[in-house]
Amino acid sequence: MVATGDGPRDLRAPDTGHRPVLLDACLRALAIRADGRYVDATFGRGGHSAAILRALGPQGRLLALDRDPQAVAVGRGWNDPRFAIEHARFSELAEVAAAHGLVPVDGVLLDLGVSSPQLDDAERGFSFRADGPLDMRMDPTRGMSARQWLLEASEQDIARVVKDYGEERFAVPIAQAIVARRRDAGDAALRTTGELAALVAGVVRRRQRRPEAGKDPATRTFQALRIHVNQELEELALVLDRAVDCLAPGGRLAVISFHSLEDRMVKQFIAREAGRDAPRDPVTGVPRPLNAPRLRSLARVLPDAAEIATNPRARSAVLRVAQRIGEAPRC
Repeated sequence: MVATGDGPRDLRAPDTGHRPVLLDACLRALAIRADGRYVDATFGRGGHSAAILRALGPQGRLLALDRDPQAVAVGRGWNDPRFAIEHARFSELAEVAAAHGLVPVDGVLLDLGVSSPQLDDAERGFSFRADGPLDMRMDPTRGMSARQWLLEASEQDIARVVKDYGEERFAVPIAQAIVARRRDAGDAALRTTGELAALVAGVVRRRQRRPEAGKDPATRTFQALRIHVNQELEELALVLDRAVDCLAPGGRLAVISFHSLEDRMVKQFIAREAGRDAPRDPVTGVPRPLNAPRLRSLARVLPDAAEIATNPRARSAVLRVAQRIGEAPRC
């Protein structure tokens, strides 16, 4: 309990009913201090945030961010003086943290990709397993939906996005099929996730020599469109740099990724900021960084068999952890 002007207030974090991926590993990675200041930049439905609050004392602070208005509405229902949440993109992290007087922070958590509530709600248009409007925006109040983009993009741009962000080898025939569908159906084309999933599956199955076990043929295309519509990789590049800017010396950065494109970006960023990919002296072989390293890589953590058994969505998760070194933050 903590004393306030209205009397004592209970500091127990809410029970979200949801155990997020790699929860215990994230708490260890952040090395939470009772009086520390932390940012959960991907609130979702608050599983990680609730656990962080349980580890904080009365003087601790937690700021959460999310692009999804539904997630923000959940967080604003929490009554805890140590906690605040803002409707914001990754790229706004530094400004939001500064506005709350939290710089420097002792830890930043990023749980990348789409959240379980977004996947499970057919109306959000993320999943090929349940038919719904073809939207895919994490923030449905802003930007262009997946359907709008597919109706306007060139065949070449569709193929590029599906190939680059979905690593789909049949990107060109998929793009051709999408353009043919919108030409034939006009305004009625591509209204639902089910229609797009069936269209993509038809293309892939005609060209595969043998189906991939356990993977829907539309998986890569849906991933690619979601990443593109939400500018996920662009936002990730921005937040990694800005998170490190805001970290106090000794502060921790913990990032959970779910596919190779994200994980590769995080891995390369940490390596670069740790000076490991700097030019090397031709005689000694010692790295010669242009700038002093800002990070020390601490760990790469994968879910164990028990977690995967209870939460299959954890199967592809990778947690990377790094620690801030060097000067005080510029944020």
